[in-house]
Amino acid sequence: MTRARYQQVSLQDTPYYHCISRCVRRAYLCGDDPVSGKNFDHRKQWLVTRIKTLAAQFSIDICAYAIMSNHYHLVLFVNEQQAKDWDDAEVIRRWTALFPRNAALIATLQKNKSSKAAQKRLQHQVSLWRERLMDISWFMRCVNETVARQANREDACSGRFWEGRFKSQALLDEKALVTCMAYVDLNPVRAGVTDSLEGSDFTSIQERLINHAKKVKNRSYRQHRLLTRRNTKHLVGRQAGDRQAKLRPMSEIGGASEASYHPLAISPQSYFDLLETTCKALHPEEYSAHRITDTLDEKNRLLNELGIDGEAWIKSVTGFHHHYSVAAGTESALVHFHESRIKSGVSLKHPHKWVRGVHSSRLLYGSA
Repeated sequence: MTRARYQQVSLQDTPYYHCISRCVRRAYLCGDDPVSGKNFDHRKQWLVTRIKTLAAQFSIDICAYAIMSNHYHLVLFVNEQQAKDWDDAEVIRRWTALFPRNAALIATLQKNKSSKAAQKRLQHQVSLWRERLMDISWFMRCVNETVARQANREDACSGRFWEGRFKSQALLDEKALVTCMAYVDLNPVRAGVTDSLEGSDFTSIQERLINHAKKVKNRSYRQHRLLTRRNTKHLVGRQAGDRQAKLRPMSEIGGASEASYHPLAISPQSYFDLLETTCKALHPEEYSAHRITDTLDEKNRLLNELGIDGEAWIKSVTGFHHHYSVAAGTESALVHFHESRIKSGVSLKHPHKWVRGVHSSRLLYGSA
């Protein structure tokens, strides 16, 4: 049974969410369609551009993304405090940049400053738009609707492009957050599309590697090839400035203000090293799985800091979507989130029966 989005998104518990949208009938409407023989890879660029354009206006940061042939993943950070700090003029500027027709309404209300009804309506609209600018549902709606219209116009057809509303998943702690980001970044590798991070086109890990390579003076051969790939031209060339948002810096990931979070300093290089080693573990025919897990246990500082052993890490990044439902995290975080939803009035069929994902969390991260 589907649930209202407000019952699944709780900014009091976490500002981080994993979102997924799939094409109708899981058709290859964003890739190389094996049925029609047409290639729709250019639509992946539509998605990346639209996501970044919206993030520049919304109070939502992009932590990770992966655009696949029939679906895409996003890991989002809702910056609630930023939206609250905006003055009314900033809220109006951002909203009307997305929906220009609303500018006429604002102009009319501002002309009637002497009318109390007009001023009350203006305050109501600004308050409503402020809430929407930090609303994941509105963000995803603006992404999916625009891309669907573009694709239907290109195909000269009408009807659904996405199979339904997006799926959202609350990431309740640092373990779930970093694991989910790696799961998203490694999507092309896990799907067999590529065997390297550099070849993972239209993913955040490729973008982070490119941004890192740009700053290096003496580039390696791999970095040089990365900067000259055909599918990375949109990241290598001149950027759109303020019109498109950048990825949330690794150093700020995990450092939310909520009590359940504490700053987790993740350097880009430590994240690259972790994913590079994990990438090898996903190719057991070329590398020894046992040796890889030992390397993760012994040498990876990030996993040691998170308290995740190598074997649990590999299981998590290969089957993250099987382990959890509406939320992901440690056992205690899942139980707390479940209790918080009940207190907030969410209607559950069996509220005290069980919490989905607790068993998997206990196996992967322990009982703490």
